[in-house]
Amino acid sequence: MSRQLTRSSTAGGANYEEARCAESRADFAHKCNVAGKEVRESIYWLRVVGEAGHSRNPKLELLVREGNELTAILKASAKTAKARAG
Repeated sequence: MSRQLTRSSTAGGANYEEARCAESRADFAHKCNVAGKEVRESIYWLRVVGEAGHSRNPKLELLVREGNELTAILKASAKTAKARAG
């Protein structure tokens, strides 16, 4: 689980960095969507860790909440970029 969480959480950040250097608004939107998918996967793994009892860290729920907020931001950014792309 920790390996999958590490992969998805780092992929989300890496894909967002790629989006920042996008070649077009459509490319930016696509990469934001991919980053959002990776963040959603990270949220899934955080929940699995919590529900399986592998962590009783009170910050776990905070991380899930922040992940949901980040997903919403990425989705909104992609939607705006698509609308402006034409």
